[in-house]
Amino acid sequence: MKKPLRPTEATAAAAAVVTVVLWASAFVSIRSAGAAYSPGALALGRLTSGALALGVLCLVRREGLPPRSAWRGIAISGALWFGFYMVVLNWGEQQVDAGTAALVVNIGPILIALLGSRLLGDAMPPRLLAGMAVSFAGAVTVGLSMSGEGGSSVLGVALCLLAAVAYAGGVVAQKPALGRAGALQVTTFGCLIGAVLCLPFAGQLVQDAADAPVSATLNMVYLGVFPTALAFTTWAYALARTTASRMGATTYAVPALVVLMSWLALGEVPGLFTLAGGVLCLAGVAVSRSRPRGKAEVEQAASTATDPEPEQVP
Repeated sequence: MKKPLRPTEATAAAAAVVTVVLWASAFVSIRSAGAAYSPGALALGRLTSGALALGVLCLVRREGLPPRSAWRGIAISGALWFGFYMVVLNWGEQQVDAGTAALVVNIGPILIALLGSRLLGDAMPPRLLAGMAVSFAGAVTVGLSMSGEGGSSVLGVALCLLAAVAYAGGVVAQKPALGRAGALQVTTFGCLIGAVLCLPFAGQLVQDAADAPVSATLNMVYLGVFPTALAFTTWAYALARTTASRMGATTYAVPALVVLMSWLALGEVPGLFTLAGGVLCLAGVAVSRSRPRGKAEVEQAASTATDPEPEQVP
């Protein structure tokens, strides 16, 4: 009989679920806000909203500055993932259809696994590799089934590829920082760094905000508070308690949830191939997160005996 998860493991799993659901909802909001805001302006508005929300939380919790040893990882992840990734992805999604964007960006978890194995010493167990293969096949199916809904360009594909590389690099850089600073600290200052790097788009943000409908501006604020401030914090909390490769594989649930949310919120009825791809994505995540029963029990017993309880972040 499988033993129940320890409280810390259960909390980390719940944090990962919150992250995946909120990141999936971001795609729906980006489609709305992106019609009124340029890529750079949308990224700056989103990051500014997120940094303000995180700053208030840090003040309430009286969080101090991260230790000096964590700043390298925070700076790299802030520049790559919070700043560069958001601008380039917004730009890329204006150049290619949704299916092509989803297909290209979803090489990110594979890059995370490769970089994590090379730079962080992450293990690459067969179940993780098999699950990622199944999920990637699902992402390809979803992408191909959605292709043709908009234009595609070499520039757009290149931008989405750059976004995937930045995403992978940001995650791998963030992992060591989480061993030296709390999840809230890493997320707050990473978001702040991304916002500062996007300040050249401030003039465009002011101009777009003056002409944008209220619904688009509210979607931009939502992107900052929930998929950025909350979801990146819950991501960091979960990442601190597992490997970068395993967390990257978890994000393959996002395409399946995007299909479901688009169906419910936008009335976009998915086709059979899209549904099949979503099911494959979820099945692959389940496989990649699983472990052989005997091995899981041995690892859990060893962890209980030797590992200190990690810092909790409510």
